[in-house]
Amino acid sequence: MHCISIYHRRGKMVRSMMAASLSQCCFYLARSVSRSSCLVLTAKRFILSAAYVSSQQWEQRNKDPQNLAELAVTMEKTYEKNLPVSSLTISKFVDNISSREEVDQAEYYLYKFRHSPNCWYLRDWTVHSWIRQCLKYGARDKALYTLVNKVQYGIFPDNFTFNLLIDSCIKSEDYKGAVSVVTEIMLQEAFDELSTQLISLYVLHKYLASTPELSWADEKNIGASLVLVGLKQENSVGLSSQLLGYSLLGKTELSKGLRAVYHQMPLMWTPGYFNRALHVLEKAVSVSNDIKLNKEAIDTFLNLLQCGTSPDSNSSKSESTEDTQEGKPEEDENEENEHSKLPHYLQKFQEVHAQLQSLGKIESDSLLTLTTRLLKEKLPACEEHDIAQFEAKLKQWEEERAVLIQREKEQREQARLEREAKLAAKASA
Repeated sequence: MHCISIYHRRGKMVRSMMAASLSQCCFYLARSVSRSSCLVLTAKRFILSAAYVSSQQWEQRNKDPQNLAELAVTMEKTYEKNLPVSSLTISKFVDNISSREEVDQAEYYLYKFRHSPNCWYLRDWTVHSWIRQCLKYGARDKALYTLVNKVQYGIFPDNFTFNLLIDSCIKSEDYKGAVSVVTEIMLQEAFDELSTQLISLYVLHKYLASTPELSWADEKNIGASLVLVGLKQENSVGLSSQLLGYSLLGKTELSKGLRAVYHQMPLMWTPGYFNRALHVLEKAVSVSNDIKLNKEAIDTFLNLLQCGTSPDSNSSKSESTEDTQEGKPEEDENEENEHSKLPHYLQKFQEVHAQLQSLGKIESDSLLTLTTRLLKEKLPACEEHDIAQFEAKLKQWEEERAVLIQREKEQREQARLEREAKLAAKASA
């Protein structure tokens, strides 16, 4: 099942023609969704409070003022001697950024540090400081770039830092940038804090409501993000997000193959993402009456099922699979099997959908409306928790930093004594 298929020419034709057929489907980014969502938040929305995004406590911490030019020379000399630069040194450099140009310099040294023997010791407070400095000096693009290229720069923020970056994107109405941050949270499986879950859901549904042009990779990333964050929520928004997410992943599975879904993603590598969407429908029937499924998500799933079973899709499949040879790769077989199950999925959908209707479990309000309502209800309490947690973390960081400073002083003193002893030994000889 995990083998990488060597696709036949006709196998490629199956996938490309199926992709073309599915891409013609309108899912929940339809104009009707855009019309319904325009009733929500017509003005610019600031998600996090002023207290949350305030840098006052951060700026009041003990700093070690440095001349960055001199510090850069010191680091270069250290690297020339094939010696490692300490995590404290790179931390000092980032902390003392005072202009946009110095952000670029710091990016260079973060890269060099990541590719040095000390790369594992980049401190959490340095990552937080880097994101704050980028936002402070108008370099959010650098923050996003280093986050996406995290392996090259070592930028793995905590939830509080993620939230600050997303909020900055929201304030400038850069929802594409905000979604890229949510994608990174998904890839790192870091939906740990409720605040991050709520903000991520809001960003995803706000972005989709703008009817953007999405590539299949965009749909896959958004689908995976919706599933993973939706699993954290036991409510209508969470369940509806799972349904929408599995629907988008099922579309990718049919058009691009199963490996395209799970490759370098924290997702299941077994086929049947449309079937998982059906399980969400069935769960909605059995859970509390307070939890409903959103009509937009249901319609999206139905549209994709109908597109997959349309005559165009079936004819392109039959034309391209004639003369199929024995020994076809396992993934192609999985794809064929999944496509053959679509009529059954559609029939099952109709049965469960009828149950949902009879139980009054279909929510007519848009997903953006539901998510915004949930955000307003729960975010204030989350902020209090996050701020208290951040204050405790600041104290911990300062204690760790003091230990590093003391250790560095002791090492320098020890090195000085060793040099003096060697010079004394040479003089006496």
